Formats: sequence, structure tokens, C-alpha cells
Amino acid sequence: MRRIAVLPRPARGPAVPALALVTALVLAGCTGSDDDGAAGGSGDSDEPVVAEVVATAPDAARTLVSDTDPVAAAVSTSRALYGSSDVAVVASSGDADAELLGAVAAVGLGVPLLLGSDDPADVLGAELDRLGVQTVLTVGGDADALLPGGADDLDVVTVPAEAEALEQATGLDLAEATTVPDAERAAAVAGLAPDTLPALTAEVPPAPASPSGTPAEGTEPEPSESEPSESEPSESEASESEASESEPVEATGELPEVQRAEPLEDVVVLSSGGAQSLAGIATARAAGAEVLLTGGLTDPRGSAAVVERLAAEPTVVVLGADLAGAPGIDWKLDTAATGTQLPGGGQLLFPGRLMVALYGTPGTGALGLLGEQDLPGAIQRAQEYAAQYDPLVETPVVPAFEIIATVASAEAGPDGNYSTEIDPETFRPWIEAAAEAGVYVVLDLQPGRTDFLTQARQYQSLLEYPHVGLALDPEWRLEPGEVHLRQIGQVGVDEVNQVVTWLADLTRENDLPQKLLILHQFQVRMIIDRERLDTSRDELAIMVHVDGQGSQPAKQDTWAVLQRNAPAPLYWGWKNFIDEDVPMISPEETIRTVQPTPELITYQ
Repeated sequence: MRRIAVLPRPARGPAVPALALVTALVLAGCTGSDDDGAAGGSGDSDEPVVAEVVATAPDAARTLVSDTDPVAAAVSTSRALYGSSDVAVVASSGDADAELLGAVAAVGLGVPLLLGSDDPADVLGAELDRLGVQTVLTVGGDADALLPGGADDLDVVTVPAEAEALEQATGLDLAEATTVPDAERAAAVAGLAPDTLPALTAEVPPAPASPSGTPAEGTEPEPSESEPSESEPSESEASESEASESEPVEATGELPEVQRAEPLEDVVVLSSGGAQSLAGIATARAAGAEVLLTGGLTDPRGSAAVVERLAAEPTVVVLGADLAGAPGIDWKLDTAATGTQLPGGGQLLFPGRLMVALYGTPGTGALGLLGEQDLPGAIQRAQEYAAQYDPLVETPVVPAFEIIATVASAEAGPDGNYSTEIDPETFRPWIEAAAEAGVYVVLDLQPGRTDFLTQARQYQSLLEYPHVGLALDPEWRLEPGEVHLRQIGQVGVDEVNQVVTWLADLTRENDLPQKLLILHQFQVRMIIDRERLDTSRDELAIMVHVDGQGSQPAKQDTWAVLQRNAPAPLYWGWKNFIDEDVPMISPEETIRTVQPTPELITYQ
């Protein structure tokens, strides 16, 4: 390992421009070198050598960086975005301040950020060789520990994890220090730009205290009045401190001037913001790639910004084991790339929105509020009902229709199934107008003596709209010989799971956003063996809609009972009956008393 000539640094003072530092090295440090010179310059010229950097977009339209180890993830990101780089930054892995300042340095210089490692496989050394690195800037930790066995032919510039030292070694002009909480580190690095470089430092969590207010076991007690405290040093300590500040500090050497590569403007790096991805995020920003964070989600469909950006078909790098290694990431990216947004934004339904729906069928008020007015009036009324919830919740409130598509009938009808299937074309104008107005639509099935899947297939053309979901109403599912209103229907979970599979396959095959599948239930017996419900299909958000009517204590009891031993994940819906509830509760009472807060509130 060769070290660039080390210059003393005063404890306080302005940063020295990188070009001037390099010139000083060339004049003072090259005596006795061979004709080719070292990284700082040639033996026959005082012109500084300019370090070259080549950033390259991946050949593939999509690259997955699914390493769980931060060191390996940093290397994989570097391999994806850089063809070569004469200079690299290496930070001490696990040292928050070192990683943050290393990120600042990498973005400021336009070079990869790698992490120091004692990995016997030496993935770091292999990447330094591939890049053709000649000079390494190490941030935090001892250079020998950060670069084990792989730096014999490198010039190494070493700085502690301190902004002043970094400024002097790099010539970067950093803004005032910005303290970053752990949860915001990835976002802070993703927001770095070469012309806006704050000195990022990690937030130090407060020392825990016991319930009595005294320091927790293992922490230092507060000093007494007779003892000098750390914040108020004794006279001798203050003198020693002043003396040490006036002494020259070995700050490290200086870097060659770096010629930035052309930015990778059509490359988007996706990350959930996990800790193992921070170095990769810095490398992406150094290369000029755009970084989009999914807000901790491991599904790219959940971010409206990601969906919008992927619709432009950029080259995509998915960074982080939690996101790149998530089940189904390929088809989820395909779906996100359609750019289709659900009402309320993004392509995942819950959590992230509250739906407020009118229930019924067009053309008649006998079955609910939805049919009490024409189409424009129904849209307006749904929006008005939803608006009442806006000030009550933090999530977006989305108006919705639940349209009864097949209506339970007292007569057998021509097909003998005691269900009237309304022509799908009747609903198409409602569905298309709802899409323009930002209204979600659910088609409700009351199948009588036929099965749910048979009826669902009749409405496939409508379910291919991205904002249309499906509801199954077991109350109206009859066995042979049964008729409506003489008994409450029920359905076996195997029949429900057939619908789950069919609707999920339809959703994936058509690259559609996540669909809502509602299961109406107000008695445990209505869905037999519900514990075996297939909730594994990410194409669907499955909801149990508790739609019983009556007194509020009875409704609350049903709400609680149906949530016991429920499979996961499930979402929950609540129905307010205007005439039948005793009394019907207000929006404020619904949000306050129905816990957990429903994701869907329907009015009938």
C-alpha cells in the first residue's frame, strides 16, 4: 500500500482547493520517481494528472441487486453503474458517520462508494481491481483495516469521519452539518447532488433513563457541583485542549483532480431505503442516476412516484435484498411500468387509502343509495360522502361504488339459479365515468344456486378495468332446494379460493393494479373453513366486509367476533345502514368507535 504524501492540517482553517493540493504534491513528492511518475503526476511535468471515471448504464433493462451484505451490495451497485474509475471512496462499514460522509465525498467527486471489509473473499479488492482504481479515499477507521491485503499498489488518502478533514483532502466545499436520524439516512443520501453537499452526520440517540429519571445502568452519572463536568473542563484540561487544537494534525493526503463521467440520466435506482443499500444509493447519485425510494415498501407498485417514473421505461436497478429479493418482483415491476394509477395513487390498495362507497344498483333505489339518482348524481353523492371523512383520517379518502351486478331473486328464472344477472354493458358507462371521476368500483355477486366463479366469469370484460374489483356475498349463495329469505346462505372456502386464483391470474396476465376482493360476512358460519382462505396472492387485497345491521352494540360484537382467528393479511370493511341501524352512527363516530379503523365504509 502506497500512501500519498501527507500534509499537516491545522485544527481550524479553510479548505484547500484540490487542484492546489495536487500541484503541491507534484512539486514536493515526486522526486526519485520513475519516468511514468505516480498517481500524483509525472517526474517531468508539473501538470496534475486528471483521474478518469467512466459511468455505464447496465446492458439489461432491469438489474436486481439483492445482496444482503452491505459490502457486497455496494460492490454490486458499483459493477452495475461504473465501467472504470481511477478513484474510489471506501468507508468504514457500520460506522454511520463514516458512511454518510463517504457518501458525500463519493457524490461530490463522482466516484463509487465502497465499504471496508475483512471478508476473506475480498470482494472489495476484486472491485477495486475491476475499476482500475489507482487512488482510494478512506473515510473513518484505519486504512489497513479497511483495505486488507488488496491495496499494495494503491495510493491511499485517509481521513477521519470529520467534515473538515474531508474538505481538505477532497477540495469539496461542504455546507453546514446536517444531523440525520437513522430512519432518514437513505433519503438524505438519495437527495445529494454535486452542487449541494451538506456535511451529513448521524444523529446520536439519547442515553436511556430509568423510570425515576436517573441514568440507566451502565451510563455515567451526572457530575456533582464540586466536580468538573465534561461540558465544563477544568483549567488544566482547557489548556491542554487549546494546545492540542493548535498542533498540526495529520489530516491525510490529497486526491488527484477527478473528471466526472457523463451522468446516467436515464437510469433509475429503486430502493426501499434499507441500511444495506446506503452505499449503493450514494454510488447511484455519484453516477448521476436518479434514486427513488419506496418509503420502506418492498413492492414498487405502492409508490405513485415510482409507477409514474417507470412508465417512461428507464433502465432500472433495484437495490436491496428486501426489494430486489421480494417474491414476484419481476411481474410487480412489469405492472408498475404500465403507469396505471388507482384512485388515490399507486397500484396497491391498502394501507394508504380509505374507501367510502355507495351500495346498490343503477336504476332502482330499492337496493340502496347508488340507484336513487342518475349517474352524475351518484358520482356527486359518493364524493360528498367521502368528503365527510377527509378531516377525520390522514390517508386519502377515495369515493367508491359497490354495484350489485347479480341480484338475488325470489323466482328461479329461466336458468333456475334464483339470481338475475344484469347485462355487463349496463354497467360500462358507470365504470368509465367513475374512472374519470376518481371513483373505485366493486361488482357484487349474489349467485343464488350457481357458484361465484361461474358468475364472475360473466363480468370478466369489466374486471379488466384497472379500477374495478369484485365482491362475493355468501348470504345469497344457496344450496339445491334452498330459496332466499328462508335461510341465510353460506359458501365453502374452496369455492372462494377458486375465485381468488382466477381473479389473481386475470390481474397478473393483464398487468393490472392490485384488485379488491370483498367477502361479505356477518355470521361465522357464512364462510366455511375461512381459516384456509388463500391470502398469498399479492395481486389481490382481500377484505372481509362486516355488513350486519341493527343496534350498535350488536354490530360491534359481530365486528370483534369475525376478526378472531382471521387469516392474514386481511382488510376490513364496515357498513352503515341508513334506515336499519339503531341508530346509524356519524362519520366521526364511525372513525372513533370502529376499531381498528376500516379500510372501506359502505352506505346502504
